[in-house]
Amino acid sequence: QVQVVESGGGLVQPGGSLRLSCAASGIKRNIYAMGWYRQAPGKQRELVAQIISGVSTNYADSVKGRFTISRDNAKNTVSLQMNSLKPEDTAVYYCYVSVPGFPGYWGQGTQVTVSS
Repeated sequence: QVQVVESGGGLVQPGGSLRLSCAASGIKRNIYAMGWYRQAPGKQRELVAQIISGVSTNYADSVKGRFTISRDNAKNTVSLQMNSLKPEDTAVYYCYVSVPGFPGYWGQGTQVTVSS
């Protein structure tokens, strides 16, 4: 059974930092990509950052220069270091795992709130 579990969300003041982590287990095939999406109240889910084949990275324009995604291929984990957080970063953050030939796997989400 595939499990995708996020951790590391919470409440932080503007300008602060948080680190999100995600661990995927039960996946028998090679993972093509891992990434983070977020969804704020009343908004669509959007891609924040992804790392493809453990090498290539993509970031939303709104987080470039502030967020850094990294992956441990051996452990099937992905992390998102978020610095200089802004109130508009407040959302539920979801980990996403892409395996060729299979539907994407999602975590349950972790709340990030940026507020003074």
